[in-house]
Amino acid sequence: MTTRWLAPAKINLFLHVTGRRSDGYHTLQTVYQFVNLCDVLQFAVREDSEVHLKSDFKEVPPESNLVVRAARALQAHSGTRAGTDITLEKVIPTGGGLGGGSSDAATTLVALNEFWRLGLSIKELAEIGVTVSADVPVFVYGQASWAEGIGDKLTPVAPLEPWYLIVNPMVQVSTAALFAAPELTRNTSPVTIRDFMDGRSTNVFEKVVVARHPEVGVALDWLRNNYRGFRAKMSGTGSCVFTAFDSQEEAQKLCDLLPKGMKGFVVKGRNASPLYDFSG
Repeated sequence: MTTRWLAPAKINLFLHVTGRRSDGYHTLQTVYQFVNLCDVLQFAVREDSEVHLKSDFKEVPPESNLVVRAARALQAHSGTRAGTDITLEKVIPTGGGLGGGSSDAATTLVALNEFWRLGLSIKELAEIGVTVSADVPVFVYGQASWAEGIGDKLTPVAPLEPWYLIVNPMVQVSTAALFAAPELTRNTSPVTIRDFMDGRSTNVFEKVVVARHPEVGVALDWLRNNYRGFRAKMSGTGSCVFTAFDSQEEAQKLCDLLPKGMKGFVVKGRNASPLYDFSG
């Protein structure tokens, strides 16, 4: 049996670091929202316990890919002897702050829970997912969320669902390097959902990324100089930046003007993940 599943990208509508735990993990505040920019995964169930990944994505060896790690974690938790062949079609930019790897892992957990007939709850899958990557739970739950803790304490929210122009300046940013950066602000005062709704929030990684990757600053400046309807922001800890529009046509018009060296995606904000409205 083979089937296809979507793994959507996310954007962070803001991102603060509020502290650091004794185990080295940073505590965060953020809002996750999905967009309909998706990787595509196909699964074929095996009778043995082998897990094989086929993909043109060569940046990460298969055994280190979060997809394989998620499948292995699910096997270990459930004790299943089933295996799978997985084909991954990458669309979401790597190192762009859009959560592609974590989303791929979440889709793997949800899909294999069904095809291996494990019967695990969404909560159980999220608990397995956080051992793979801190961003996995929000993709498993599939709801736009206010997040705290290491990004795993989630409260559903319903921000506006505009059209976005996401701009990829074609550089990859290392999340690990950013969290280790000595200049990163790690003591941002906690804010409330009302603070966020009133615009009192930022992405504390933006200055760090722009200093280390000037291409990201160029993309931000270009968006801010060419469109003033929404202040352009950087997503997560990656290189991609975005701005919001009322219509697809407005977003596409600006996308068509992007300078060389930048790639644009016109996408719709989604508070419900596309993972749960497409399979088969």
